[in-house]
Amino acid sequence: MAKPSIVFAHGLWADGSCFSKLIPALQAEGHQVMASQHGLDSLKSDVDCVTRCFGRVSGPVILIGHSYGGTLITHAGADNRVAALVYIAALAPDADETSQSLQQKFPVTDVFSHIEVADGRIWLKPDGIGCFAGDLPEAEQKLVWATQAMPVPDLFTQKVEGTAWKTKPSWYIVAKDDRTVHPDLERFVAKRMGATTVEAASSHVPMLSQPSLVLDVIREAASAVQKS
Repeated sequence: MAKPSIVFAHGLWADGSCFSKLIPALQAEGHQVMASQHGLDSLKSDVDCVTRCFGRVSGPVILIGHSYGGTLITHAGADNRVAALVYIAALAPDADETSQSLQQKFPVTDVFSHIEVADGRIWLKPDGIGCFAGDLPEAEQKLVWATQAMPVPDLFTQKVEGTAWKTKPSWYIVAKDDRTVHPDLERFVAKRMGATTVEAASSHVPMLSQPSLVLDVIREAASAVQKS
């Protein structure tokens, strides 16, 4: 059987380039890989953008979401081409939740003291990158900041249908030192979905600070899909 394909969905303030340490290794191992580059203009348009990627790779698809990308894979993952979900320090709302209402069940994290709204977008200030990617070398932190993806202010209150983690096998990477999405939120949603869970001593971006750990989780998901 051919190896499953892999589609990545990024979140806020880190675009598809945040998966750059994972993609070459996965391609070398025989996976077709795509990283959705969505505009954070609306939840529906972002979900549609992720879903369009499924048509550019062969099925079955392992769908991987980071941060708000977890909301995207929760909805887009209901597509029958998706065989498994991998969440990286990610949101995973239930059918009656939005990204915002899920976050509001947990303490506000440090990063939200370092943002500003301007020109119709929410921007991460330079002094906030340590709350987002503090375990990366300074040069890498600056690169993440420079390539940030900025959402419209109401993105987290928008809603679409689909709760894929209720029917698809899921894996979850908890970032124990996260100062962007609360680690207790991550543990809560991982437990709720019955995910195979790994905890990393990481900032909000384990795919950049601990890529080998993240790759191992993706490989485990791929192996499970191939056997199913």
